[in-house]
Amino acid sequence: MEIHHPATDDEINACFAVISELRPHLKKDDFLPQVRRQEIQGYRMVTVREGGVITSVAGYRITEFLIWGKFLYVDDLVTAGSQRGRGNAGALLSWIIGHARETGCNNVQLDSGFTLHPAHRLYHSKGFHLACHHFKHDIHPTPDATRP
Repeated sequence: MEIHHPATDDEINACFAVISELRPHLKKDDFLPQVRRQEIQGYRMVTVREGGVITSVAGYRITEFLIWGKFLYVDDLVTAGSQRGRGNAGALLSWIIGHARETGCNNVQLDSGFTLHPAHRLYHSKGFHLACHHFKHDIHPTPDATRP
């Protein structure tokens, strides 16, 4: 198992098959340009690879708010359906927590859909707790508006 930050266009495009399982509204042709735009805003991707095959992908950013100070926010965390239950997402989440600690963050935060119970079990096992309700008001709803 290897943790890797994809950097080249080819490496980022190779993440599409896995990330689209979590974000099915994404179109392959739009994926790379959107990731590159988000990188300007601090977004980074990190993957788990086994034998050169991407099994899990996370997207995160380090940011700062008055309420929490500096923190790492996990935008995306997904394991390919055929690879679930093998500990890859847990390894990726452990890496993320360590990275947050190394970069001086106060905490790691993420939002998760109400019905994603297996993910919630993972988060609780890694020391996450429910800290707030997240509300949103859609101005222009996206096709994926039901997901966080």
